[in-house]
Parts: sequence; structure tokens; C-alpha cells
Amino acid sequence: MALAIFDLDDTLIDGDCASLWSEHMADIGWVDGESFVNKDHELMALYAEGKLAMEDYMTFSLSPLVGRTAEEVAFVVEPFVEDVIEPIFFSDATRCLATHREAGDRILVISASAHFLVSAIAARLKIDEVLAIDLEEEHGHYSGKTRGVLTYREGKVTRLQAWLAQEGESLDGAYFYSDSRNDLPLLSQVSQPRVVNPDPVLREHAVKAGWPILSWR
Repeated sequence: MALAIFDLDDTLIDGDCASLWSEHMADIGWVDGESFVNKDHELMALYAEGKLAMEDYMTFSLSPLVGRTAEEVAFVVEPFVEDVIEPIFFSDATRCLATHREAGDRILVISASAHFLVSAIAARLKIDEVLAIDLEEEHGHYSGKTRGVLTYREGKVTRLQAWLAQEGESLDGAYFYSDSRNDLPLLSQVSQPRVVNPDPVLREHAVKAGWPILSWR
């Protein structure tokens, strides 16, 4: 039995859940639609280039949640996942998950999106174990701030190492599936890196390293 680790956005799903959530918040009137979505697109372009300060993105993207309870947000997230996210699961990804389950592997999603989104999406894929960006709550309401180490770039390695120690797990024979250059730190830690729909920088690195390249589109 090995550990099978998956990135979420553009790896398990054909899109970015945080950007789609921003568009959904505009649709339901939680934000000023056009300006908020345009800003989101600007920041996500920096992410694609490996230049995003995730702290800046989280400050921006969490601002509409300030003062809302986790229950209030979850009430909106559930239909969002069903209507917007579930139709864009990659069929190849679901087959890959099934293969790892048949092998008895332990499945973990690790994502640089907010935990409330990632956990709801993972649940639709029948994945219980998730590492994602945790949010601070004050007096039962979201504060708009994050908590702990962000699961982004080297932060994914830090959070995973802490999880491994807590769970008594190791990376022996572990797989990690990702599409992004931002995940090179973690891809370099596992013995079975799998590059999915890679961006140009990750593709070049994978070719040089001899890593398998998968096309799930």
C-alpha cells in the first residue's frame, strides 16, 4: 500500500475551484461582480506564472466571507460543488482514483485552495483526507485570515511532512499528481511523480527528469 497524493485544480477537475467560486459569489451577489472577477483573473494569471503571493490572493478571495459562519458558507458551497464542479471532474482522474483504491493505496488531496472548498469537492470523489488552506474563525465567524502554513509551493511539503509524522506514514513508493510548476517542490519529494496536463515549465522539467506525463483533457 502506498500513498497517492493529488493536487486538485486542473488535475482532478478541469478548472480552478477558487476562481469558479469567485464567479459564483458574483452570481449570488456576495461581491461586486465584474471588478471582483477581473481581479481574480489578474491574480490567477500570476499563479500560472509562478509569481503569485498566495497571502495576497487569500486576503482578496476571503474578504466576502468576513463575518459569515462556516455553516452559512457550507450551505452555499454544497450546491456550487454539485452544479459547477462535479460536471468538470476529469473522467481519467476518477479512473485513476479507482485504480489506487483497488491497489489499497491511501488517497490524499493537497491543494492551495481554501479548505472549505477542497473538502467539499473531495467528498464528492469519496476522498476523506485533505490538506488545504485553513481559515481562521473568530467567535464562530470567518475573520478573512488564514491559519497556519499555507499549502502552496514549499508549504505543501511542510504541511505534508507534518501530516506524515502525525499519521505514522512515509513517502515510500508515494505518488503525487499535479499540473503546476508551483508543485515542483513536492513532485521532487516523491518516488512516483505524475505530471498531469502540465504547464510549459512543468512539462519541460518533466521531460528532462523522465517523469510520466499524463493528458487528462
